[in-house]
Amino acid sequence: MKLAALFSGGKDSCLAMHHVMKEHEVVCLITMLSENDESYMFHVPNIEFAEVQAQAIGLPILLKKTPGVKEEELAELKQAIIEAKEKYSIEGIITGAIRSVYQASRIQKICDELEIKCFNPLWMRDQTEILRELIKLNFKVIISGVFADGFGKEFLGKVIDEEMIVKLLELKEKYKINEAGEGGEIETTVLNAPFFKKEIIVKDSLISYENYAGTYIIKDFELRKK
Repeated sequence: MKLAALFSGGKDSCLAMHHVMKEHEVVCLITMLSENDESYMFHVPNIEFAEVQAQAIGLPILLKKTPGVKEEELAELKQAIIEAKEKYSIEGIITGAIRSVYQASRIQKICDELEIKCFNPLWMRDQTEILRELIKLNFKVIISGVFADGFGKEFLGKVIDEEMIVKLLELKEKYKINEAGEGGEIETTVLNAPFFKKEIIVKDSLISYENYAGTYIIKDFELRKK
């Protein structure tokens, strides 16, 4: 089956792709560029970088801008999926949804209307298990945004490894956060994954941080053959 991946460039959309690619063909990526930093539907930090990640993966990408207005952004997502259906003959989409009923239900509704399948391979999985699977599969994932009490500037740009998982679990215990960021506590950017044809090497970056909220923006990079 030919599929499009709803692609944020973060760990969940990439891990979801990895699982579904075992049985189906991913023919394109769909990325929504939200102008709203507090979008209900879409990842924001480093989202423009998705085009570079598409190059590293070796897939075409449909980039669609949206003002990020709640509910209205769904119509823009639907139009992007329609375009992918017309251009690449997709029969379904992949999402990285884990626990967000808001996201999953609305994307499923769009798929039902367009008569295509919706794959949610991470749905309701244990969040710590997901983080550990990323390490086991040799994903290189960095924290590109922090938005909750307990997160200092030092978290930004750091790779998610076993040491980082311990820190995230400590914050979960102390502040009742979601360790994988399902509550919006962290955002991530994937620099390498098993299906990437090239690894992304960060050469320059910019950190912005204030009051337990901050972003790590990639300014310069290199695509390196694996």
